[in-house]
Amino acid sequence: MANLVACQMISSPNVSDNLQTVEDLIKEVPSGSLVVLPECFACFGAGDSALLNISEEKHNGPIQQRLSELSKHYCVWIVAGTMPLKTPNSQKYSASCLVFDDQGNCVTEYQKIHLFDVNVDDATGTYQESKFTQAGTELVVINSPFGRIGLAVCYDLRFAGLFQAMGEIDILTLPSAFTRKTGEAHWHSLLAARAIEKQCYVIAANQGGVHVNRRETYGHSCIISPWGVKLAEIDLGVGTVSATLDNQELAKIRQAMPVQQHNKFRSYLV
Repeated sequence: MANLVACQMISSPNVSDNLQTVEDLIKEVPSGSLVVLPECFACFGAGDSALLNISEEKHNGPIQQRLSELSKHYCVWIVAGTMPLKTPNSQKYSASCLVFDDQGNCVTEYQKIHLFDVNVDDATGTYQESKFTQAGTELVVINSPFGRIGLAVCYDLRFAGLFQAMGEIDILTLPSAFTRKTGEAHWHSLLAARAIEKQCYVIAANQGGVHVNRRETYGHSCIISPWGVKLAEIDLGVGTVSATLDNQELAKIRQAMPVQQHNKFRSYLV
């Protein structure tokens, strides 16, 4: 059995402070854990142009170096929320979710596919993520000591086709910065739906509070079982929640209700 961890933060524009918060959270986690950080963990609240300014080349930069050091030092796998990586377009970055193994190696990158260009009845009002973010195009599923992990980010959660295309996965990781308004309406329902339809654990790590730009994020980071049961949750604020990955229970659910075998529309993309 393995330990699954969702980290909740209220990230600021200060990268150093945020990375210190990441370490403060991870150092309390048992070694051997799978740790998921929220979306925009390294910088949040200063506008998308600020993310462009701190964007790094892949495999080269202080944020990536610190994450590599933390994963190796504390012997954990880190699904590093999202951070901005440079793209061929100098005016846009990718919202990249990097995964580091317990030896400090970056083993994969997922670039957020669905960008949050919407209107929300909150203090921010209009969100236009595509202004500075280049959307990803590739679905990512990796094999790991924890099982098959599917990677998605925040707004991706609303697009069921993405998860059907993943095939069978054991864990879905979902770094997020869900707004308070949309979170109150849909967060728990969508998370439970994805866990149930994929018969997998969902580790949802959200931003959780009021940020310097007055944006309110919903928090309620949680871990959902393959039966759709909420195993652990934190309300608002900074902290972690954890649950145990039970492979026997996972197998039991799939044996009793083999939905992947019964699915007439299953994808063979991966």
